[in-house]
Amino acid sequence: MGGGWSRRPRAELAERLAVRTVVLLEGPSDAEAVGALASRRGRDLAAEGVCVLSMGGAMSIGRFAGLLGPPGLGLRLTGLCDEAERGYYVRGLERADAVQEEIFVCAADLEDELIRALGVPRVEELVEAEGDLRALRTFQRQPAQQGRTPHQQVRRFLGTKKGRKIRYGRVLVEALEPDRVPAPLDALLAGLRPPGAPV
Repeated sequence: MGGGWSRRPRAELAERLAVRTVVLLEGPSDAEAVGALASRRGRDLAAEGVCVLSMGGAMSIGRFAGLLGPPGLGLRLTGLCDEAERGYYVRGLERADAVQEEIFVCAADLEDELIRALGVPRVEELVEAEGDLRALRTFQRQPAQQGRTPHQQVRRFLGTKKGRKIRYGRVLVEALEPDRVPAPLDALLAGLRPPGAPV
């Protein structure tokens, strides 16, 4: 067999998968946040033909864009990334001849955006409700955390235990006021509207 697929089988496979758009995300905490916001807004992304995909790191985007974008299944690609990882997204999408304008960029990362939207006191209330306040206070007393702002400390804390960042991806989004959703996350979800859907 020759290397590569013909256009027809690729299109047929994409149609059978009932997927028209893939959201390329760096990690599972981002996927939790996107899923939580979609649920809050009464959206069923899978039913709308949207696949939310955690790539396991921004450096994987070239491979996924090649498999899923124009060179592969020909699906529409979009995504959310950290400012520091924007270059990986740009280069990976360029190599796959995919649209770059549909990548939404967080100032630092999504957790930073969510903490700023909620405010540190509210995040600490959520941490307490989740049973993690004692662990947070212990973490904040560590020498390495002295001199850091409460915002920086909370952001660091979310990534200190396996699975915590993923859990809080959903917890923080579910606590947002409707008008306080971070702009990159809000714009991403708005851009996933099915064709012909009202704005």
